[in-house]
Amino acid sequence: MQIKKHVPNTITLLNLFCGCIALVCIAKGDFFYGFIFVCLGIFLDFFDGFFARLFKVSSPLGLQLDSLADMITSGVVPGYVMYSMLAMTTENSYLPFAGFVITLGACYRLANFNIDERQTDSFIGLPTPANALFFLSLPLIGEFELLNNIWFLLIISLLSAYIMNAEIPLFSLKIKKLNFKDNALQFTFLLLSILLLVVFQFLGIPLVILMYVLLSMVNNKFLKADA
Repeated sequence: MQIKKHVPNTITLLNLFCGCIALVCIAKGDFFYGFIFVCLGIFLDFFDGFFARLFKVSSPLGLQLDSLADMITSGVVPGYVMYSMLAMTTENSYLPFAGFVITLGACYRLANFNIDERQTDSFIGLPTPANALFFLSLPLIGEFELLNNIWFLLIISLLSAYIMNAEIPLFSLKIKKLNFKDNALQFTFLLLSILLLVVFQFLGIPLVILMYVLLSMVNNKFLKADA
């Protein structure tokens, strides 16, 4: 038995395990460690594919397992975070369940991603890990009036479900050549992201993700104009 063929799937299962731990942390009201374990899960999510390509052991099983793990870490967890935030904002017993629209949107995206052959080097719609980071960072921002507004929370939940599945091409973050000319957009995004994170800390995370979507939309306009 070749051990290396099991390495990617083991990493994928560790991603899933991180998502389970994050859920327990959030259930206990510990949003910081929930955020940490989701970040660790997303980190592992990157490396399962990396090792699958490195060892040349990519398989349909690995593809499905990856999506199932992401469904927890980047689907159920952010939905539960929004459920918790809504529950702290309203006395209504039923309204907080609307936060799980994030989970429904993530599920649809992950299923669609597996059959969409266009998303190889770049993405169409916001990837679920980026969406998860957006919502996991919200409880850590601190005193921010909008985050106590139930309508704002409901609107961003619905928008996230839409943006994950919208036909919006997002530019690739891969840097294939180490020169500014060919990667001006990527380097600009990277530098601005670092600046936002340094200046705004946790608030910088949702700002970075919003910037990624907006820059992609502006870039798409320029590409259409040049075509």
